[in-house]
Amino acid sequence: MRSGVEVVTDRTALVHVSGHPRRAEMAKMYAWVRPSIAVPAHGEPLHLSEHSDFARAQGVPQVLRAFNGDLVRFAPGGVRALGKVTSGRRAKDGAILLPADQECVRQRRRLSFAGVVSIALALTSRGEMAGDPDVMIAGLPERTRDGAAIDALIDDAIFEAFESLPPGKRRDADVVSNAIERAVRGSVNAVWGKKPQVHVLVVEV
Repeated sequence: MRSGVEVVTDRTALVHVSGHPRRAEMAKMYAWVRPSIAVPAHGEPLHLSEHSDFARAQGVPQVLRAFNGDLVRFAPGGVRALGKVTSGRRAKDGAILLPADQECVRQRRRLSFAGVVSIALALTSRGEMAGDPDVMIAGLPERTRDGAAIDALIDDAIFEAFESLPPGKRRDADVVSNAIERAVRGSVNAVWGKKPQVHVLVVEV
């Protein structure tokens, strides 16, 4: 169009082009090719079943309805399914090929959506913080819509969560870790609308 070429589309004329042939066109193909074997290999189970019936109606002597994972034998004596092989979606992760539904893939998607906050802090035997927590933020915006610094908001959430615990609970590393994790995730979600992955490491010294 930028070069001045007239492009005809369905907005200006009664035209349509499809990559899927109609039944009459498929019948012509079968008449031209006259295959002795038909194994439909595209579509959902409904499409495969319909196409298998259609191929039989065109006079194909051997028709096999196969699904994902079926191991099919093409050799003298007829076509048949021998069994199943492992199938499904795979993801290439660096140099590793792994199932697309593996937990690390799901975690990576969550990390790409909402980032991660890693917090490390040390507790004394008296339930006190031994120095300030070490906080690492990745994938979060620097400031809220109101211009407040996200890192300062996270720091406030850490100390408020810790100080809200009863003195006896502050000596329990698991309780402290869970409380800070919930507080940081909730505080960030309140100003950002997303819940980041929050990892808290509590070391007892």
